[in-house]
Formats: sequence, C-alpha cells, structure tokens
Amino acid sequence: MPSASTKAAATTASADTRLSPGAPGYRRMSLALFAAGLATFALLYSTQALLPAISAEFGATASAASWTVSAATGALALCVLPLSALSERFGRRAMMTASLSVAVAVALLVPLAPNLESLIALRAVQGAALAGLPASAMAYLAEEVRPKALIAAIGLFVAGNSIGGMSGRLVTGWVAQLWGWRAGLAAVGLTSLACALAFRVLLPKARHFTPGTLNPKALAKTVRGHLADPLLMRLYVIGALFMTVFGAVYTVIGYRLVEAPFSLPQGVIGSIFLVYLVGTVSSAAAGKLVGRLGRRGALYLAVTTTAAGLLFSLSDSLALVLTGLVLITAGFFAGHAVASSSVSRTAKTGRAQASALYQSAYYLGSSAGGTLGAIAFHAGGWAGTVLIGLVAVLGVVATTLYGSHSARVEARRLHPATA
Repeated sequence: MPSASTKAAATTASADTRLSPGAPGYRRMSLALFAAGLATFALLYSTQALLPAISAEFGATASAASWTVSAATGALALCVLPLSALSERFGRRAMMTASLSVAVAVALLVPLAPNLESLIALRAVQGAALAGLPASAMAYLAEEVRPKALIAAIGLFVAGNSIGGMSGRLVTGWVAQLWGWRAGLAAVGLTSLACALAFRVLLPKARHFTPGTLNPKALAKTVRGHLADPLLMRLYVIGALFMTVFGAVYTVIGYRLVEAPFSLPQGVIGSIFLVYLVGTVSSAAAGKLVGRLGRRGALYLAVTTTAAGLLFSLSDSLALVLTGLVLITAGFFAGHAVASSSVSRTAKTGRAQASALYQSAYYLGSSAGGTLGAIAFHAGGWAGTVLIGLVAVLGVVATTLYGSHSARVEARRLHPATA
C-alpha cells in the first residue's frame, strides 16, 4: 500500500492547477510565447544583418552603424526593470501585449528613417517598448507552469528567440539584396505584426497571477534583495558575458563576410543566420543537459562549445567559419537557457524583478558586445572581435568556478563533520 507521504504528494500534484505538458492550454501557451519570442528577436536585431548596407548608404563606420543594434538592446536593458514592475500591477499578459504592440508599430516606421541618427533613435524606442516582454514572459511561465516543466517551457521561449533572430536576418538579407535594406526592415515589421496577432489570440489568461501595488520602496527592497543573492548575481554575470560574445560575433560577422576573401552578397550573408536553428535545438535541450550534467556541468559544456566556435571562426575557410558560428550559437543558446531558467527557479519572491535584472544584464552584455566587437574589428580585424569573445568566455568560466568554490565552502560550514 502507498505510504501517507506518497498519498500526500499525489494529492498535492493533483491539486496543482498550473500547466504541464499534455494539460489543456499548455500547447496554446507554448505556441503563443514561441511567437512572442520570435517577434522579439526578429525586431530587436532587425538591423544587424544589414549593417554593411546601412554603413554604405549613410557613409558610417562599423562602430557607428552598430548603434542601430546597441541602442535597441541598451534601451531594453534600461527599461526592463520598471516595466516588469508595471507587470506586477497590471498583469504579465497585458504587459506583454502592450509591449509587442508598440514595438510592432515602431517597426513600421523604422524603414522611413531619413538618416542614421533618426534610425538609431527609433531603434532605441523600439528596444524600450520590447522591454516589457522578456521578463514578463519569464514571470508568467514561473507562475503558470509546474516547476518540473519550467526549464522546457523557457527553452521553447528561447527557441522562439533563436528562430526569430534567424528568420529576421534571413528575410532582411534577401529582401535587402532585391529591394534595399529599408524593404528588408519593412518585411520584418509585417512578419512581427502577424506574430503579435497570433500571440494575443493564443495566450491563455493567467490563473495564478496576484496583482501587486506600485510601491517604489518595496520595489527597491526587492531589487536589493536579488542583488544581494550571490547565486542570482552569478547568473546575471553569466548571462551578460554569454551575450557579450554573441553580440560581438553577430554584429561584426556581416562586415567580415562582405570583405575578401569571402566577398559574399547581402542575401547569402543573411542566409548565414540559418545557423540559429542550432540554437533552437540546444536551448530546447537545456533541460535534459541540466538533468544529466547538473547546472554547472551544462554551463561548462556551453562555454567549451562557444570557445571552440570562436577559434574555428578565425579560419579563412568559409566552411570552418560556418562551423565556428554553429558552435558559438549552440553554446550561447544552451548557456542562456540554463542561466535564465535558473533565475526563475532561484527567486522565491519578486520573480518579475529577478527576471528583469537578468534581462538587463543580458542586454547590456549585448550592447557592450556589439559596440566593443565593432571597435575591436576596426582596430584588429576579426581576430580583435574573437579576442573580445574569448575574454567574455573566460569570465563565464571564472564565475562558474567561483560558484563551485563557494558551494563547497558553504557545505563545509554547514556540515563540518562530513568535510
């Protein structure tokens, strides 16, 4: 006969009304957030594959044109915390809908920018609008999905990010080759509009959200508490460093491939971003990796894969460069999925703020990587950009090793007899 504890566990599980695979609404929720993730990355990085064309039209350097990407990610990083606070009051679903709607509206204006300065300004507004989506999505999942299914659910959202990043660059590349970069941006805007409509129709209403009050003092206290948590701080640093690598590589890769010895046309350069499909697989598999290797083991595997990709990309062989991009993409998305899901599980209160701080660090890393990568490319070519990436990778290793050391020290303190 089952024990009392087994019966209690079964009763608790049956009473848990949160979503899980196979439950009504789980598939709709997954598809809705997949569409939102797709639109977010497609819009956020819509100019990245077009930077050489933008530089040519406006007579701008790589570092100047890179601000069309860095302004968007930087604005997102600055606005994600206050907008996540609004989501605590008005709801995750309402915040995500409003953010995506405004970002899509701005996307339809971006192709009309008359100069580089106005293009950068519009992109900053677009990034600020998108700020309400990532952290609210993570908080929505943490509240509406059962803990055992959380990593897989977040992995699907991140997979939407990867496909959005890929399809946005692919579409803009080929459309730009035929009709110019402005037409490419317009195509991404229209695609994202379709994603926003699908998101609104599919996403189930929140059943476990409890509205809070807009209390600046309470918000500041929650933020201070998260920043004082050593594990959360390490996860924030890891997310920022992973994104520094990714931002540097994908901001500059177009400039490298358009030059000798590759001299690729714009459409082919856009097609290079098909390697994002690897990110879809690796992010969705993050839960299995953590189950087999543990969180730190999965991070070490992601770091090793990313570093190997950076070294491969130094070659003048297009095949090896593509291999490098595949490895970088797989390592990045796996590491990001592990770190972001760990934030949601670690934070017991103020989950939206915990996720918002992660997103702030993550997108500040993107801005820093894009800007530093472009500057390094101007100063030392592709090798300079790779050096920026390798330094960030070493930072992830150092942070993870420090976490392992801290865990051993804490274990010895709590259990001196077994040390």
